[in-house]
Amino acid sequence: MTAAWWQRGVLYQVYPRSFRDADGDGVGDLRGIRERLDYLVELGVDALWISPFYPSPMVDFGYDVSDYVDVDPRFGTLAEFDALLAAAHARGLAVILDFVPNHSSDQHPWFVESRASRVSPKRDWYLWRDPAPGGGPPNNWISDFGGSAWTLEEATGQYYYHAFLKEQPDLNWRHPEVRSAMYAALRFWLDRGVDGFRLDVLWHLIKAEGFPDNPPNPAYRAGQGEMHRVLQTRSTDQPEVHAIAAELRRLVDGYGARVLIGEIYLPLERLVAYYGAHGEGVQLPFNFQLIDAPWSARELAARIGAYEAALPQGAWPNWVLGNHDRPRVAARLGDAQARIAAMLLLTLRGTPTMYYGDELGIGRVDVPADQVRDPLELREPGLGRGRDPVRTPMAWDATPNGGFSAATPWLPLHADWRTRNVERLSAEPGSLLALYRRLLALRRAHPALAVGDLALFSPSAPSAPSAPSAPLPREIDDDGDVLAYERRGDGERLLIALNLGDAPRALTLPAWARGARVLLSTHDAALEGAGAPTLPRLALRPNEGVILAAPLSPTPAESSRP
Repeated sequence: MTAAWWQRGVLYQVYPRSFRDADGDGVGDLRGIRERLDYLVELGVDALWISPFYPSPMVDFGYDVSDYVDVDPRFGTLAEFDALLAAAHARGLAVILDFVPNHSSDQHPWFVESRASRVSPKRDWYLWRDPAPGGGPPNNWISDFGGSAWTLEEATGQYYYHAFLKEQPDLNWRHPEVRSAMYAALRFWLDRGVDGFRLDVLWHLIKAEGFPDNPPNPAYRAGQGEMHRVLQTRSTDQPEVHAIAAELRRLVDGYGARVLIGEIYLPLERLVAYYGAHGEGVQLPFNFQLIDAPWSARELAARIGAYEAALPQGAWPNWVLGNHDRPRVAARLGDAQARIAAMLLLTLRGTPTMYYGDELGIGRVDVPADQVRDPLELREPGLGRGRDPVRTPMAWDATPNGGFSAATPWLPLHADWRTRNVERLSAEPGSLLALYRRLLALRRAHPALAVGDLALFSPSAPSAPSAPSAPLPREIDDDGDVLAYERRGDGERLLIALNLGDAPRALTLPAWARGARVLLSTHDAALEGAGAPTLPRLALRPNEGVILAAPLSPTPAESSRP
């Protein structure tokens, strides 16, 4: 297939506060990212997505924007952003910005004017409502950070809505002037040459007319977080949001080969609707199933199969293993299965997104109570919902502060940073970092991995291939811990076999894979290039993943052509 760069490529998320501090204040910055671009090239990724660096009071660390068309001085200047963008493009790296359209900071000039009076020209740029009859908030909507999602403004006697912190008032996307202002901000960055945007909480943009109550959640359990007391069926995912997504797509498409990525935490059937009925939505509605799934072969196979089956015609899949909001993969799965997860992420059909530091295997980080910075944890302490442990600084070497900063970092590093850092792991052929580099090199060398078809070999998943081509063979996994699938394309077929258990397992090989070449093993680089056993079963060591490769035999019709 003729694939766009964002279909063939691998995305890498950089949390700028924690990647590299170049100016010595303990907080990462744009110059620090620019100084480490060669690392990303050596790693083998194709694009970096940078979390927000706009001017902000930093109540929610950049997701409370006070100016959409500038750089916060903590991170640098517009000139330093331009230098970063030019340096990335010179190395063949695309740059994707994190855009926060649903809400601004309460210190944004728009909201300052909006709250000034009921007759302010920008009053309707935000969501203001009178108190409920008898007083109190207009409805039962709950903030994702806990407590009512409405805050009373005493001076005007009305409440304003905020899906998150009270310092993050939601914009009114039904107002045409709001849309125009946001589109102008997007053009500002597109004109500078950025390659696309990740749209924060896209499914929140439109709220139900009339602001009716959300229904109670019958499955709510104590300890889940207050936001789960209700189902957000009126405050999120309204039908009108898809027209907004289509407008955003038309704007970005006007700049050529750009990409829109939507952050959307929704069930599968509602998630895929953000592609648009005819492909007019965002190109990549983020698919978080690898973060949320129980880690078993049958469960993963079922989810992969269901996702592939749910994709609209022509839609391109994507997979995410970690991000700035959810526990790190090594913390969830442990060191051994983090290697399996890496192979899974980088061999499934679709665009993968990596999160900085996951290639080092950074695991659980215990942030002392007196160093907690995340407002989510500070608002509801003790629930373990805080995101600080996944936002800790990158460790580059064994020098003080891991080579991240000359000053004390804004958050503590992981405890084993002296041995788990880029310099040390780069020198170890068997390290997780080395495995990521080999996997990423394979994706570039084998188009079947980047853009080929996929067929699962699991008994719990559909047997149909992912693309309209000749049917692919389906074999049965003899041991329940093994997840296996085929990738096929460009004259080659690959078998990926992943042992998700800590005991030896085996897989019945299809005939074509008997004697196939071993492209990669998570356990033993010395096996690479060797032939697979010609016996009918492939033995897998505990926590081992293997990629086999064989030529793609022509079909009978192709063989008979003159």
